[in-house]
Amino acid sequence: MTPDDFSKLLNDVSETIGARPLDADLDVFLNETYPGDGDVVAKIEDACKTGIAEGWLCQNEHGGIRFGRPIKPSLAQHNFSVDVVVMDDCKGPHHAHPTGEIDLILPVEGDAAFDGRGRGWLVYGPGTAHYPTVSGGKAIVLYLLPNGEIEFTRSKKS
Repeated sequence: MTPDDFSKLLNDVSETIGARPLDADLDVFLNETYPGDGDVVAKIEDACKTGIAEGWLCQNEHGGIRFGRPIKPSLAQHNFSVDVVVMDDCKGPHHAHPTGEIDLILPVEGDAAFDGRGRGWLVYGPGTAHYPTVSGGKAIVLYLLPNGEIEFTRSKKS
């Protein structure tokens, strides 16, 4: 698996998403089209684990969270960027999604859940915000961000 192979794999997913609105219907669609226990998600998970082991994914670390943006927004990716993070029972920095966020949750250890959801897809609509939180173990979370848009905020800790 190379970074180019990873990009091609995610391009297929982003092409399927296309211009669909980021909403609850997309959440259902992705979980039905690419189920957490299906072949495509297994390939993405293997690619993430390979990229992390080889050092071209999640090459940065801050506050115990490993992260990286291997794919910048481009027409080839239907204007999605792709970020990958590894979190182990922790809460990340508060941020907002001006144009939404699509997450693929890949538990690695324990019964890891991301924002209360287990293996599979989670879609946040435009204008939402949260403290990304992994509980119950360790997880890889892959984010697709329309136009790469994310706004880290200076909110009070909760």
